[in-house]
Amino acid sequence: MTVQDVSAHQVPLIRLDPTGSDHHGEAARLRELGPVVRVELPGGVRAWAVTRHQLLVDLVTDPRISKDWNNWNAIRNGEIPDDWPLIGMVKVTNMVTADGAEHHRLRRLVTKTLTPQRVQSLRPRIVEITENLLDALPGHAGEDGAVDLRRHFAYPVPMQVICELVGVPEHERDEMRALVDSIFRTNTTPEEVLNTQRDIYLLLDRLVEARRKEPGDDLTSALIAAREEEPDTLSHEELLGTLWVMVSAGHETTLSLLVNAVRALLTHPDQRALALDGDAEVWSAVVEETLRWDAPIGNFMARYPLEDIEIAGVTIPAGEAILAPYSAVGRDSTHHGPNAHRFDITRPRTRHISFGHGPHICVGAPLARLEANIALPALFARYPDLSLAVDPGDLVPVASMFSNSVQALPVHLGTPSSGGA
Repeated sequence: MTVQDVSAHQVPLIRLDPTGSDHHGEAARLRELGPVVRVELPGGVRAWAVTRHQLLVDLVTDPRISKDWNNWNAIRNGEIPDDWPLIGMVKVTNMVTADGAEHHRLRRLVTKTLTPQRVQSLRPRIVEITENLLDALPGHAGEDGAVDLRRHFAYPVPMQVICELVGVPEHERDEMRALVDSIFRTNTTPEEVLNTQRDIYLLLDRLVEARRKEPGDDLTSALIAAREEEPDTLSHEELLGTLWVMVSAGHETTLSLLVNAVRALLTHPDQRALALDGDAEVWSAVVEETLRWDAPIGNFMARYPLEDIEIAGVTIPAGEAILAPYSAVGRDSTHHGPNAHRFDITRPRTRHISFGHGPHICVGAPLARLEANIALPALFARYPDLSLAVDPGDLVPVASMFSNSVQALPVHLGTPSSGGA
């Protein structure tokens, strides 16, 4: 009997729901099954999941582990087709799927252009976008007086910010929104997968060509300039892939973070009271606790052992895929304590890894944190009586095994503060 046969038979297997109908219920089952679990992805594709915080930290910093999808045997051998629903999250060429010197080369160009100073320079514009959206919220109320806060606030804040940062022109933004939404859905048809892949790169190709002809004060123009200074550092395909990961991850993560934070506060009155009475440090705690307790990205693909590795007594063969289940590790009681299941903004800071860890930690994390630390206190300052317009149990999850959020967040705004519109 081979090592792989032993692994497949001895380790529990759980089929992950591609519709993401119960992220935390599924995450709890993963933890209960053990520190290393066999998972089935859409299309019957098998992978592994590491469900303990420290084990996942050790994994993502292990030099024997690759992020390059070319090291996944099932893709390299043609077992996984190009219309697999998750292919757009795996078979891409950018800094997320590169290792070592290649990863450093691709990431260096982004960090060179997306500097801490550039991120902080966006603060006034983020404040302006936030205030404008808050002004407009009452006009979006339906006949029942409810406003979908996801659609009219949490969604447009990061979408406007990232489109302006990258330089997406106004007439292309509706298509960009549709493509971003599509790539994170994991219940799509093969035809939809292929169409999305094609349209993403057509749009980004138009953007690059426009910015090459007419540079602006944006990330795309800066990356083009950096590429022209060092022609060998970034191919055209890598430039498009880099822009795509910035737009898609830069929007989706912040959107879900905002939705999840508001939902958490509205369903935990004691924590909400602490936040409303708190200063910037307290709101920072709201953001970090939300990231831990209700990670915006519930699961993330993937890593591949370059040789057989052992984790918690389980041997994972070389060339297989390992999933990072952030929803599971965020509530891991072995790291976050026996009350890890509770949302508690007074919790002593225990490091979460919802933005990743190690060399591949999310390069856009500072921007996401900045947006959340501006938008959340501004929302509750303007509408201190904000309340859910439906029972929490009636909120419908986003149809994704990756994105962890809800499709709509209907709220009653209440009376705006004296400083409101």
